[in-house]
Amino acid sequence: MMEANKVSESRMQAIVVHEYGGPDVLKLEEVDRPNPLAREVLVKIHYAAVIPLDWKIRNGWMQDVFPKSIPYIPGFYAFGIVESAGPGVTEFTVGARVFGIVNGAYAEYGIAPVNELVKMPDGLSFEDAASIRAGADTAWKALFTEGELEAGQTVLIHAAAGGVGQFAVQLAKWKGANVIGTASTANLDFVKSLGADQVIDYTTTAFEDVVKEVDLVVNSVGGDTENRSWAVLKQGGILVSLTQPPSQENAQKHGITAKFNTKFPTYENLQTIAQLIADGTIKAEIDSIFPLSQTNKPLEKSEARHGRGRILLRINSF
Repeated sequence: MMEANKVSESRMQAIVVHEYGGPDVLKLEEVDRPNPLAREVLVKIHYAAVIPLDWKIRNGWMQDVFPKSIPYIPGFYAFGIVESAGPGVTEFTVGARVFGIVNGAYAEYGIAPVNELVKMPDGLSFEDAASIRAGADTAWKALFTEGELEAGQTVLIHAAAGGVGQFAVQLAKWKGANVIGTASTANLDFVKSLGADQVIDYTTTAFEDVVKEVDLVVNSVGGDTENRSWAVLKQGGILVSLTQPPSQENAQKHGITAKFNTKFPTYENLQTIAQLIADGTIKAEIDSIFPLSQTNKPLEKSEARHGRGRILLRINSF
């Protein structure tokens, strides 16, 4: 990657995709730095989160849902400092530490509408903030916004060591729920360390043989795991799918409510999550950090599903 002082103030380094395809279509280029319009800010990006949606779009699989005009800069979630603000911005001052949705986050700078950003509380590092969007916030939505989980209830969390699952375990315990998680053999101790009351090794044990009468199932796996989950829910229970719309026919047959991605955490929810992480109540697991010049590597790792915790691109240092 070129040194920042070798790039003019009107230019920046960014990853640019000129055609859909594999990791080799990711090109590090010098491009024009964008300027914020009304109610927008320019963010100097410290980290960008690498999430599965990034490589699914790059592969050309999501054109109907997330259409892109080629060429485009990948990335959705960024963490950094407000560099400048457009007209009408009163929520953030220059120098404010923020996280949120920045379309085109694989770049030194990115534009964000003010309503897509959250100010970082004191004590929250950029690394930890990088785990909130598409991680902790998804877990919050699945448990509380969609799952309506209350203290004293029991929740089964599939893929409990994953980027969403690890936060779901911790948030459910924070709420006062009884938590059951499924994980591979290598991750059993990790999930226990997060506070799970029971951890099931899915490589050796069929969860439906040992789990009964739960109030909520959070499924980030889909497929056969969903089909086997109906029987473990009590009448009136809730299944929340994070991968695909769940079968309403099966839900009706089992007397279950099945939900999928219809609601999102509020600004206040995000502030609460950020404060819980800043306070140390919730732990954020960082799997690995790569420089912008090696963007293909974290995307390959994400696509192989071998990561545990957040995979990050480090773009600017402060």
